[in-house]
Amino acid sequence: MSLFPRSLTVAAALACVALCSGCTGGAPSGGQSDSSVVREGQGGQINGAGATFPNPLYSKWFAEYNRIRPDVRINYQSLGSGAGIRQLTSGTVFFGASDQPVSDELLSTAPGKLLHFPTVLGAVVPIYNLEGVPQPLKFTGPLLADIILGRIRKWNDPEIVKHNAGVALPATDITFVHRSDGSGTTFILADYLGKVSPEFKATVGVDAALNWPTGVGGKGNEGVTALVRQTPGSLGYVELVYALQNKIAVGAVQNSSGAFVTPSIESVTAAAAAAAGHMPADFRVSITNAGGAGAYPLSSFTWLLLYEEPRDKIQGRQMRDFLRWALTDGQKLAPELGYARLPQPIVEMELKTLEQLKVE
Repeated sequence: MSLFPRSLTVAAALACVALCSGCTGGAPSGGQSDSSVVREGQGGQINGAGATFPNPLYSKWFAEYNRIRPDVRINYQSLGSGAGIRQLTSGTVFFGASDQPVSDELLSTAPGKLLHFPTVLGAVVPIYNLEGVPQPLKFTGPLLADIILGRIRKWNDPEIVKHNAGVALPATDITFVHRSDGSGTTFILADYLGKVSPEFKATVGVDAALNWPTGVGGKGNEGVTALVRQTPGSLGYVELVYALQNKIAVGAVQNSSGAFVTPSIESVTAAAAAAAGHMPADFRVSITNAGGAGAYPLSSFTWLLLYEEPRDKIQGRQMRDFLRWALTDGQKLAPELGYARLPQPIVEMELKTLEQLKVE
């Protein structure tokens, strides 16, 4: 049974993104030519792009903040973490968003110092389309890895049956549905599977874009969700809110304590609790496969990315003020959309880091 409110209206949240036209977003330090930068005093729309994972919440946040501050207009394109990072480092957008921390290599080649700001926590979940199986199925990490590797091909494979006693599983072929684009959602799944399956790590690897040995690809969480809905016998992975929106079956996943945990706000919060005590100063941390009986193992922070010294100071100040709101009052909106709020110690760390932005 879902622990999220029945009033969840993701479709409405997705329609709330504050879209404005006729203005050009500012550039990070060193990213764009001067001719494309919004000038001091002109105002203008702040453009961002990146992860689909937090898009329902970001759409809600940007619309709500525009209601509070009509002078601040934020346009966000849900393109995937990889695309967001590319656009940010090329200067196409003012801010990026990613479910995967930017690598040391990319940080060293970016045209300015990039700062990571965790915004909320979410869960990547296994979804499936299996007629006649009403109860949630149980998956272990190695089991998911073996399906992806092509070692398990049928739903009634003994390894699946072993963990789902009493469930009448059909002899249906499994079609694995994965992301076709560079994706933080993919990174979260791969990060977890790389910790529990040495073969997966050695064969497929851990990254936002992978050479999958099996399956078919869909673009974005939206594309994977649609393919699973359309394909009997399919198994995919998405951020939880997309599964809830589309009323697709969600599996429980075994954590490092041996418990099969259903994704929920509480189980994601439990996974984050350990990180709060030893969060690195740059906020780049993985919490997949976290310890604790109640921790959901495919939990993750999602990050908003800003340059420490943005070229457009007005937009820099506006994004600083927006983030202050998102880290405090904005957190109250997260649970209704299926995301877990940040632990307060992390919020306090981030508020201090915001002071590093050189926007005056």
